[in-house]
This record gives sequence, C-alpha cells and structure tokens, in this order.
Amino acid sequence: MSYNWQQTGWPEFQFTPGLIEDVQLKFLLKSGKSNGQYAGIPSEKKDQLLVDILLSEAIKTSEIEGEFLSRVDVMSSLKKNLGIHEEQPRLVKDHRAKGIAKLMVAVRQSWQEPLSDTLLFSWHEMLMEGNRYIQAGKWRSGTEPMQVVSGTIGKEIVHFEAPPSDQVSMEMDRFIIWFNATVPGGAKQILNPILRSALVHLYFESIHPFEDGNGRIGRALAEKALHQGVAQPILISLSQVIESDRNQYYEQLKLAQRTLQVDKWLLYFAGVVLKAQEKVEELIEFSLKKTQLFDTFRDELNERELKALNRMLDEGPDGFEGGMNAKKYMSLTGASKATATRDLQHLRDLGILIAEGGGRSVHYQVNLES
Repeated sequence: MSYNWQQTGWPEFQFTPGLIEDVQLKFLLKSGKSNGQYAGIPSEKKDQLLVDILLSEAIKTSEIEGEFLSRVDVMSSLKKNLGIHEEQPRLVKDHRAKGIAKLMVAVRQSWQEPLSDTLLFSWHEMLMEGNRYIQAGKWRSGTEPMQVVSGTIGKEIVHFEAPPSDQVSMEMDRFIIWFNATVPGGAKQILNPILRSALVHLYFESIHPFEDGNGRIGRALAEKALHQGVAQPILISLSQVIESDRNQYYEQLKLAQRTLQVDKWLLYFAGVVLKAQEKVEELIEFSLKKTQLFDTFRDELNERELKALNRMLDEGPDGFEGGMNAKKYMSLTGASKATATRDLQHLRDLGILIAEGGGRSVHYQVNLES
C-alpha cells in the first residue's frame, strides 16, 4: 500500500465536481448570520466573544494532540495578545498556553497575508515557545522516517509515513505556491471555501513538514483558507468538533492519505465545518446570555461571587466540571466555610445558580436562563 505522495499524479487530488456545493451554500449562509450577530454586539462584548471562540479552538486543537492546558492561562494569554485589558492580569508560566494563544491570534490577524515559509516558521516558533527539544521555525531534518503511529513499543501500528526530510523543502515550496494560487482571485482559484480548506489540511498533513506541531498548524491553515474564502475572518472552531470524535478524524486522514481520490475526505471535512458553525452559534448565544446575566445582577453581587461566577463561566457552554461547591468556592475566593455557604445560598436565591444533588454532595451550576 503506497501513500498519496508516492502515487503518480501527486499532488493533484481527484474528486467529484460539485460534490459539496450544497454544503458550501449552507456554510456561506451560516457565516453571514454569525458575522451579522457579531457585528451587532457592542465592542467591549465583542472582545469577550472573540476570546471565547479563540479559547475553544486553542484548547481543543491542543487536546487533539494530547496536551491539556489551563483554560484560564490560555484565556489570559489570548487577552494579552489581543490587547484586551484585564483588571487582574494573570502571570502565565506555561509556555504552551502562551504559544498556542499567540498562534490563534496570529492566524486571525494575518488571514489576508499570502502564505510563505517565513509565516509558517513564525507560527511554528510561537507554538514551540519554551520547547528546548524541538527545532522551532525549521523544516524537519534527519534520516529517521516521519511516521504517525499508535500502539505500545514493539507493537506499533504505522498509520502514515510522510515524505523523507530531504524532500520536505521542495514539497513545501510547491504547497505554498499552490496555496497562494488557489486563493479566490488567484491563478488557480478555488471558490468553494470548504473544498479549498479540506484540500489545504490534507495536503499539509501529508507533507508533515515539522518535527512536531503539524496537526495544530494544519488546522490553523484550514481556518486561514476559510477566512480567505469569504474575504473576512469568520468565527469558527474546527478543533472543537474534531476533538469530540478524534478517532474518526484520524481514521479519515489515514484513508485519505492512501489515495488521490478524496471524495470521502471532502464529505467528512464538510460535515466538520458545518458542525463547527453550529457550535459557534451556540457559543454566541452563550456569550450573550452571560453578558446579560452580569448586566442584570452585577450590582447585587460581591467581589467573591463575581470571581466565582466568572471562573465557572470561563468553562464555556458545557458548564463547570463537577459543579461549584463550598469547598471549591473557599479555595477559589479564600472565603471561610460559613461565608462560602452564605454566598452560594445568595446566588441560588437570586436564581443565578441551580442546586444539584443534596446534603454534603450538593453542587451548583450557572442558570443562564435566569
């Protein structure tokens, strides 16, 4: 079984014309709706919504690769890179959180910029910040095969093997030329944003040009292609959907990397994009409800209660894992047990928190329908 880059015709992918045209229409309609909602939000609330969406992408694209980062660290780093003021700036020591935040902001802010090896190297350097074991900002080198494997030592299963390192520079030169030529208005323009994004991701992942970080940069490139396809940065987090069924993602990539006929990959990826848009709609609704909650109750809450609520809501629409209880509240705010119990009761009486369980196991979740 040969890989796509070893087959005659590489890198010319084959697919059925018009295969995902109906998905393209849905995508454009949803993008217009989301961008319209975003445009109508006051500027200070826009900032938080943008942070929420970039946070989702940063956290999930890292989790796909087995890295589990602190949401509050990544959020603080995002705000710093976006120039958003924090009343109590957080000292972030985790270089991974700082690096992924820089990358997320850079991808959004440079969506119009043509692709180049310089741009990709800068992204890689951001991602590998503080990592002393990876050659950052360089194509991979060495004679060892670049393989995607799973399984225990001695029983590894090779899912894919990328081109050898001595071919990477040539392959990436060709990829960059193709990327810039297929942008709308380019010499070989691809006007369907989802089609181009799907091909971008598969093409890049098949070359696997870096020693580490290929998945995260490949997904960033897929989003850059979507931004360019609608001529503005859109609100989307592909990784949130991909991470929810990571095994399916890797299986579809494995199958697509063994052929130049990519219909199945296009259909899979189109489904990811539409689900990602639905998630963004949920996040916009969540962000608006969160803003409304604080607008309604801010004058009735003390600093401890505000801090606890902000921390709970930082977890996003899925809720605060395990719920809030007196012990967590004490740890978060420094309150005594009696004060924590009283504050939680106050928040419940206001209808902001909903109690779950009972007795010593009682815990609370935020009620955004209050």
